[in-house]
Amino acid sequence: MNRLIDQEIAHISRVMWPSLVGDMGGTILTSEYWRMRLNALLDAPSLTKVQLCALDGLLLRLDHYDRHGADVYSVPVGEVSAEHGVEPVALHG
Repeated sequence: MNRLIDQEIAHISRVMWPSLVGDMGGTILTSEYWRMRLNALLDAPSLTKVQLCALDGLLLRLDHYDRHGADVYSVPVGEVSAEHGVEPVALHG
């Protein structure tokens, strides 16, 4: 089960940002959609500390996106993470 959660977190971290930026037509999937997916993962039993940290980091980045919109992409990831006292977490399979 944890392996599937790792894969889901990795997938969301890869596709969430491109879908928020979208294309000329605008956002493909909203931050509400991604927040729902991440919160559903938080409800999974027996999450590891690494998984919790990764999910928390993604939720914090969504919060930042919701506050600043597309301007979030002009800020380096390290500054976004430092703002919240969170280090980026790499998932290893």
